[in-house]
Amino acid sequence: MKTRRTGQTGRLKPAHEWIYGLNPVLEAVRAGRKINSIFLSSGRHEKIYEIKKEAESRNIPIKIADPGFFDGAFGKGHQGVAAEVAAKEYISLDELLEIPAEKNELPFFLVLDCLEDPRNFGALLRVADAAGIHGIVLQSYRSVNLSAEVAKVSAGAVEYVPVTMLPNIKHAINEMRKNGIMIVGAEAGAENTLWDVDLNVPLAVVIGSEGKGIRQSVRTLCDVLVNIPMRGRINSLNVSVATGIFVFEILRQRMNK
Repeated sequence: MKTRRTGQTGRLKPAHEWIYGLNPVLEAVRAGRKINSIFLSSGRHEKIYEIKKEAESRNIPIKIADPGFFDGAFGKGHQGVAAEVAAKEYISLDELLEIPAEKNELPFFLVLDCLEDPRNFGALLRVADAAGIHGIVLQSYRSVNLSAEVAKVSAGAVEYVPVTMLPNIKHAINEMRKNGIMIVGAEAGAENTLWDVDLNVPLAVVIGSEGKGIRQSVRTLCDVLVNIPMRGRINSLNVSVATGIFVFEILRQRMNK
């Protein structure tokens, strides 16, 4: 299989990959991703018709495969739909930082510090798309990356949220600070709560890894650390849930001013 280097990581990545599930395939078609072929098991779901219609309008080949093909090749939730597509590309940090100006909006980014679970990343992509986040920064080592499972959990949001991958996210944070972007760390033990800080400014929210949170070396680069005030006995939230609370509070503040 052909490979190519992606973004600023130096990693070799296959030029093509598989995605599966109704929404991921449908959104890949709608977003204009290059698709070699779409494979269908049956027409039992109404969205199969939508996929066929969209694919035919773009001259994308459709092939019928046995149910066993999907069960053997993909994880749960394939829904009898898969596509061989051009691999999702990472964009450069410079390109990412230009997006807010192109949209005439205040910068709004997520920086993920060694997040490892692809399901959490997929859920974060859905949150990012819903909240209008301009892009996500990942680290290429000890971190999740774009994959078929991520695409499936994202329900197609992976097609619309730009992602940059770097060997070290500290470089991205330093460049953002040079560009006047406030770095906000989401930290359970922080003195400030989410409600105490003016978030209607250019900013990037740093989200730590599952269980470990933000690394100390990254924490020191944050302009402010904030927590989510909680009253329950179990004072922890899934990372995608916590991120959703953060980003929609930011969106609320911006919409009210």
